[in-house]
Amino acid sequence: MLLDTFETQGLLYNSNFKESAGSGQQAYRGDLVLIEGEVADTQGRRKPPVATMVGAVVLADATHLKFVAGSLDDVAHLTPLVDQYGSHFAPGMGALLYVVNIDTPMQVDIAGIRFVLLPLDDGLVWNELVDELHLEKSDFKGQSSGEKVATLYKAWQDYRPKCESVALDVALSRATEARRAIHGAV
Repeated sequence: MLLDTFETQGLLYNSNFKESAGSGQQAYRGDLVLIEGEVADTQGRRKPPVATMVGAVVLADATHLKFVAGSLDDVAHLTPLVDQYGSHFAPGMGALLYVVNIDTPMQVDIAGIRFVLLPLDDGLVWNELVDELHLEKSDFKGQSSGEKVATLYKAWQDYRPKCESVALDVALSRATEARRAIHGAV
């Protein structure tokens, strides 16, 4: 399965789970590596990633990504996302990304995929997705973690965002100075 390959390549980071989602699909929640850390030693071990998609929610089959959601610190990280994973995008893949440094919702078409970009500097991706797709706790009753991701993907198929479509260069030009809210010990 594709997610097993990503795991072997060290592209799954801070994993919450990776499991079957039924119908020959696998689901993953955790972080996705966008820019790998440099090689740290002669054994090939790497330093922590330079950039990740935080709180990634992914649905994949054996060879393609069918749905990708998560949070990017910078709208410019769309480029490494497409560079790293674009060859695995299924035609019509769902992509909903929360971006810390934008303040206006927008859609961008890259590599034949429509990316919905929503501003969010604080919050949990899963909770925001459930709200955005108008799902209720009862929609997930009795499901495994993987099946919950498949349910989210099914809801995505009926989702019609009401935000403007812009070119990638326009989206990049709309970056703000906002940074992810970090909460530490009090």
